[in-house]
Parts: sequence; structure tokens; C-alpha cells
Amino acid sequence: MHFSPKTAGKPGIFKKQYIVILFVVCSGLTGLYFYQAFGSGNLFRRNSSELLTNGRDTIGNADSSRKLNLQPVVLDTIKYDQLNHALSNGDSSGRWPVKLKYPMPGAIFPFSRVIAFYGNFYSKKMGVLGEYPTDTMFAKLNAELKKWQAADSTVPVRPALHYIAVTAQGYPGKGNKYRLRMPFKQIDSLIRMAARINALVFLDIQVGMSTVQEEVPMLEPYLKMPQVHLGIDPEFSMKTGKKPGSVIGTMNDSDINFTIQYLANLAKTNQLPPKILVVHRFTQAMIRNYKNIKPTPEVQVVVDMDGWGAKERKLTTYREYVSKEPVQFTGFKLFYKNDYREAGSNMMTPTEVMRLKPKPVYIQYQ
Repeated sequence: MHFSPKTAGKPGIFKKQYIVILFVVCSGLTGLYFYQAFGSGNLFRRNSSELLTNGRDTIGNADSSRKLNLQPVVLDTIKYDQLNHALSNGDSSGRWPVKLKYPMPGAIFPFSRVIAFYGNFYSKKMGVLGEYPTDTMFAKLNAELKKWQAADSTVPVRPALHYIAVTAQGYPGKGNKYRLRMPFKQIDSLIRMAARINALVFLDIQVGMSTVQEEVPMLEPYLKMPQVHLGIDPEFSMKTGKKPGSVIGTMNDSDINFTIQYLANLAKTNQLPPKILVVHRFTQAMIRNYKNIKPTPEVQVVVDMDGWGAKERKLTTYREYVSKEPVQFTGFKLFYKNDYREAGSNMMTPTEVMRLKPKPVYIQYQ
């Protein structure tokens, strides 16, 4: 810095000049920051908008790579109540919507509807997920997403891959548990596959003669991932000791509550958005003591109508074993093959399913 002879020997004047220069520099930097934040960059307003998007992030959107993927800091309880009430679809029984505590921020339901393809990579007969090459399967899933979005435009649809990670078996196998755990390399493949389309992942457990207490912790490395959720299937919970497939199994409220608490602890410990637990059901005995099932703010529970066949029987099953015994949210399963097995039967359309009371938030194709 250059000083003139008039000011070189006057410290007070130098101090004043220094303060003025420092003020100008700081003002310029501050102005640049606010221009970027509120002006052309608009960063602050954009971030605030996305932070308050009521539990919706960018999973499932075709252009998600160009958007921020931030978890909200608050839950929009007004919108939550509005959407949850809309799901009741005019139900006059007083059962829906179920009155529970609000979920933690990042909750998927009721802000979105999940459309899932179900199956196992080792079998073409267990579901659409393992039946087709990956690109063909993705094309079919995308076509279904468009149908569901057209059937109900009030909430966005989100794709999911629902993989049977523990399959019930007709023979004892290792440990005499009548179940087979899929190798982790297969689940790793599933995770990578789902990432290609920003899909949610569900890992499903058919315990056989094992228990959820034994099987759920085996999947903890995956359940710690924010996009990974869980399904449990009482049909193959063989508490009587009979082989899977010979009779329909059952789970008690204690089994389901254990699973809820396990997921809730994972979510709290790892600061994850709420987990989803899908519980399959198509008979009265498959879930015992439903009134004692306790969803938590960290876990959203879906009871999924899992039966196949003629439309009227599916509707009756939904009314009797899902709608009349409310837990939190509902799901509905559609079968590409089994729904056509009976003479004159066919697979229900999204528009038909959306007439149910309550409307399902989770749709599964097998």
C-alpha cells in the first residue's frame, strides 16, 4: 500500500483509511454472497423449498439426477392429515384413517404411492422380478407406474423392487429351519439394479420354522440403508411345525412388534427416515391380535392384501382382513398369472383398486 507524505507520519489517519478499506472489502464480499444466495443462484430459496417438501425426495423421478435429494427438516402435518383423510375414500366406519402419532420427517406415506415388482432372482415362477431380463422388467414397471399415476394424480408414484431374501422351503435344509437365505451377492445385485431407476428396495422374509427374531438381524447391513425397507410373510411362518406350503402359517402381534421395534431402533440410531414394514395377509389367522400392533413414528406399517384369484374374492378378502382390521396403511397385490387362473377372472385395473376403502398406498405385482 502507498502512503502520501501528508499521511505517512499520522497513525490516526492511517487507521481510518485502513478501516474504510476493510469495510469496503467486507461489504463487497457480503454483497456477493447475498447475490448468489438470493439472486441468480437462488440457492437459499431452492433449498428451503426442498427441505419443506413434506417427506418427498427425488426417488422415482426421471430427472432426479438434476435435483437435490435432501431430507426435510419438518413434516407438513396439515398436508399429512389431508392426504391421509383422502386415503379413507369416504369410508364411514370410523376406522380410517387410523389415529396414530405423526411419522418422523422423510415419511413416504401418504405423500407417495409405492408400485413394487416382487420376486426372486433364482426363480421365474416366484414373481415378475425374477421372470424377465432387467431392461424388460424395467419397461414393464415403468408402464405400470404411468397407469397408477393416471388413476390417482393426487400423489406421485414411486417404483420399488421387492425381493424375497429368505425363502420358505419344503425340506429342512441347514439348521432344520425350512428356509433358505439368499446370498448377499444377490442382494447386492438388487441394490445396484434398483439404483438404476432410483427405486426403493424391499427385502422380504419367509421364516419357515425360523423366526423374525433370528432372520431380521441378518439383514441389518442393508436395512441401515435409507432406501431399503422390509416385508414379512406370515403365510410361511410355521409355528405348528408343519411344512411350508402344507398349511397357511401365522404371526402374532409380538412377532410384528418385534420387527417394528427393531426397525425403529435402526432408524433412530442411524438417523434414517422412517422405515416401511409390509406384512402380507389374506386370511384371518395370518395375523393374530392385530389391535396390539404398534406402529411408531420411525416405522410405517402396511398390511398388504396378498390373495389371488377372482375379483370378488379379492375384494372380500380386502374388506374382511385388511379394511376391517386397521393397523396403519394398506396394500394390494396383483398377479400377472394367478389372477387369471379361474374361469372369467382377470387382474384388477388401477382404477378399480382406487375405489377401495381405504385406498392402498402400496401396490405389489407378482
